[in-house]
Amino acid sequence: MKLTQIAATCALATAATFTQAAPIWQDFSITGLYGEDYQLIAREDEQSTVTFEYAAKLQYGDFFAFADRTNNDVSGNETYFEVSPRLSLGAVSGQKLELGPIKDVLVATTWEGGEGFNNYLYGIGVDLAIPYFQYAQVNLYKVDNYKNTPDDYQMTLVYGVPFKVGSEDFLVDGFLDWSTAEEDGHASEMNWTTQWKWNVGKHISPNTRLYLGTEWSVWNNKYSIKGKDENNVSALIKYHF
Repeated sequence: MKLTQIAATCALATAATFTQAAPIWQDFSITGLYGEDYQLIAREDEQSTVTFEYAAKLQYGDFFAFADRTNNDVSGNETYFEVSPRLSLGAVSGQKLELGPIKDVLVATTWEGGEGFNNYLYGIGVDLAIPYFQYAQVNLYKVDNYKNTPDDYQMTLVYGVPFKVGSEDFLVDGFLDWSTAEEDGHASEMNWTTQWKWNVGKHISPNTRLYLGTEWSVWNNKYSIKGKDENNVSALIKYHF
């Protein structure tokens, strides 16, 4: 069995296991983005995106998935998605896998998909306890890329930092993906995307989570193409159900 098939089987088996247990907590949100200065866009340098996200903490790990629907690709509207179940080795073994800032060690998997391609990522992740951070994690992956794209390795950092200014609530969260350079012109790639958000929803009701803000994206060697660098700021509105 190929590694891609193994990765896909593990990811689907983990996701199936998760669906059998009620979440400890879960969150669903919709985000609207509008930005300019995009690289490698087929029609224009501006783009609108609608993102659907789901996150859950479960008894034996966690689950995150999102889908981006954009309006500015070769054939018009297109969709890109990621599904990322992680299995907690601490929860499965019944042991506390803690050391220094490390809170837990997990089997990390991701399925990336879009118009005509699928990539499979598998590796190890750690959850971290860092002062002032709501959450922080590091995931190290081996990446089985689609067809003729060279396989590579990827490190993903995920973080969230809440803070207050006076009585106002803010949240800075995002991710950093860094991948290795490989043969056939496959350049090392770095995508650092951060959202800066103000919870305006609390002025509607205590339980309303409606955020306004910006998303800042720095993407060096986009799609592993040497010299295709992107740096843009998008207007953001996000609602959590």
